[in-house]
Amino acid sequence: MSESQEPARTDDQKTGWVVVGRIHGLFGVQGWLRLFSYLERPPDLLGFDRLWLVTQEGREARRVLDTERKGLRLVARLEGVGDRESARTLLGTEVQVPRSALPEAGEDEEGFLWADLLGLDVETVEGVPLGSVTSLVDTGANDVLVVSGEDRERLIPFLGDYVPEVDLERGIIRVDWDPDF
Repeated sequence: MSESQEPARTDDQKTGWVVVGRIHGLFGVQGWLRLFSYLERPPDLLGFDRLWLVTQEGREARRVLDTERKGLRLVARLEGVGDRESARTLLGTEVQVPRSALPEAGEDEEGFLWADLLGLDVETVEGVPLGSVTSLVDTGANDVLVVSGEDRERLIPFLGDYVPEVDLERGIIRVDWDPDF
């Protein structure tokens, strides 16, 4: 294993790694990648000089050689990806950075990131399990938790009226939500 690789872990929030996006498309024939950002300001994903790709072999550091915004699309050229075929092998790959590379939360902001919420169990304030957070959606007005359970997928507004408690240490989010909805 090279210096730029280390095994990926399932407890990345605890080890200091944050999933900031994923590779979701190809751009051109010279290995450029389309990126989907999980950051509050999606273009911030293009500001890192190095991204870590979570592959089957582990976490690989890749220098960011070039970036561009193509309308709403974010595209980047990474070290070691020189053509469309090598880029194709990375489709769906999660992109991480060390938590220390992210700015600190401001005084008026919550002390967690979207990435902190992914995978957390969700239950009602009465203790009824609803599933776990599989993604978040920015609607412009507010963020929405996408909660996938055994019976259905729920979209729950991430607002204090509906989400009175986020317990990162216990890995649970309590919501004021009707389980039949």
